[in-house]
Amino acid sequence: MTIDRSPTDVDRLAEQYLDDSMALDPIAATFAGLRGHDDRLTDHSPAGHAARAALARGTLDRLAALQPVDDVDRVTAAALAERLGHLLALHEAGLDLGDLNNIACAVQSVREVFDITPTATADDWAAVTARLHAVRTSLDGYRESLLEARAGGWVPPARQVRAAAGQAEEFAAPDGFFAGLPGAAQLAGGGRPPGEDALRGAADAAASAYADLAGWLRAELLPGARADDAVGADVYVLAATGFLGTRIDPEETYAWGLEELARIEDEAAAVARRLVPDAAPDRDPRKLVDLAVEALDADPGRLLHGTDALLAWMQDLSDRAVSELGGTHFAIAEPLRRLRCRIAPSTAGGIYYTPPSEDFDRPGQMWWSVTPDVTTFSTWRETTTVFHEGVPGHHLQVGGTVALAGELNRWRRLGCWVSGHGEGWALYAERLMAELGYLDDPGDLLGMLDAQALRACRVVVDLGVHLRLPAPAEVGGGVWDAGKAWAYLTAHTRLPEGNRRFELDRYLGWPGQAISYKVGERVWLDLRDRATARGTDLRTFHDAALRLGSVGLDVLTRALTP
Repeated sequence: MTIDRSPTDVDRLAEQYLDDSMALDPIAATFAGLRGHDDRLTDHSPAGHAARAALARGTLDRLAALQPVDDVDRVTAAALAERLGHLLALHEAGLDLGDLNNIACAVQSVREVFDITPTATADDWAAVTARLHAVRTSLDGYRESLLEARAGGWVPPARQVRAAAGQAEEFAAPDGFFAGLPGAAQLAGGGRPPGEDALRGAADAAASAYADLAGWLRAELLPGARADDAVGADVYVLAATGFLGTRIDPEETYAWGLEELARIEDEAAAVARRLVPDAAPDRDPRKLVDLAVEALDADPGRLLHGTDALLAWMQDLSDRAVSELGGTHFAIAEPLRRLRCRIAPSTAGGIYYTPPSEDFDRPGQMWWSVTPDVTTFSTWRETTTVFHEGVPGHHLQVGGTVALAGELNRWRRLGCWVSGHGEGWALYAERLMAELGYLDDPGDLLGMLDAQALRACRVVVDLGVHLRLPAPAEVGGGVWDAGKAWAYLTAHTRLPEGNRRFELDRYLGWPGQAISYKVGERVWLDLRDRATARGTDLRTFHDAALRLGSVGLDVLTRALTP
């Protein structure tokens, strides 16, 4: 169904905000696929944060004077007010200045933006060269913000300082990303881009800036850093509200997380029994799952050796999901039928999705970042992740929103992302694929449940550590800390040690984000149950929900509740 709306005053304001905010945040512009800013980097200095806050404040003032004219406007106004209000709340609390962790701060974004900066033409490579020269200014501004945050009373967590410094050293290394970039430079039609000496000099300058940042983090921030990882209730609730677009009851959510993990582990044990039917009938459920995992990992038919094999396998699985789901369970627009699977240049261990550009010249892309110690991959572990990142997960959700030109304004399509909505949908998509029969293989189903257990662990650990809640007896009771969190993750998840350490650092340094997966899925499942109870079929529910784009969970709930 194609809808062609006439733009309203609310649309025009939202699109003006998108244009102005992208000019102030060129990194976000490139990730959103918006051209015109690819030669610059975001100003991470206090002045840059202040400029973005001033824009948000002015936009909110203008929004208050407008009257929505239809349901699309009403969702836009509510979503824009919620997003900008949260941005201002973070700024007024000074939390934007002290943004330092192992996954989602300037240390990573300034480097990662080069993964998707356009490189097809000579002009593109000239922009890359200019952007490389901007690395030092952007990182220097970031250092200013960290110092201002510290002067305001913020004490950095030592764990995150060390993690960020290690990443900066990796990027700056003689065999790191920037050293390898000039040699890999190529035009879309083949051949080398002009200005190779300038490109190499700019890459060297960027590497030098990262080396200096690493040294500064270790020499300036680390000596006064805190050992305690907890941020406390006030900071946590503010951060979590931003990731979710709703306010949670932390104690109730923590208790639910414990119950949800137990439920998932019971379900996993039942599946494991199918995989190892000869195991002793009184075998401990968790040990039973361990036996099933051993059997799956020993199955040569489920093993992939090397990243080339992983890449080919996940591309084939992704292509089949797009082909089979399109036109049956989902409406998949033609531009969305191209999803590119990639091995990420970084080796941190994360898996993520980047959306298509507005014109779909750059397709949606699924990225696997592989740690150096992992060379063999088990398909039973990864199948559900392809559905999470691809179709019907992020690619259908985020890429599908990009395709709604004529119905949603550009801010709704390209500039609004709420983790609880997005990650909640992707987790919902994993379980949906099981319901649709795509995980009938018990190994693949166990992989989905194992991944779900990790997400439930995140709820427990994230809330437990940051709010200093009582820890379960199995980790010694008392108050949660990083050591107990490590023991809990080790007992309840089966990630390789390197990935597990990365995950723990992520939760401890990015409070509130880790719960967005399961809490978001909880809301999606509740909304689906309500819709089906009213007689709505699944395809109609999915279509109506996805046509809203990514919005906060409160906005989503109001929009889907008659």
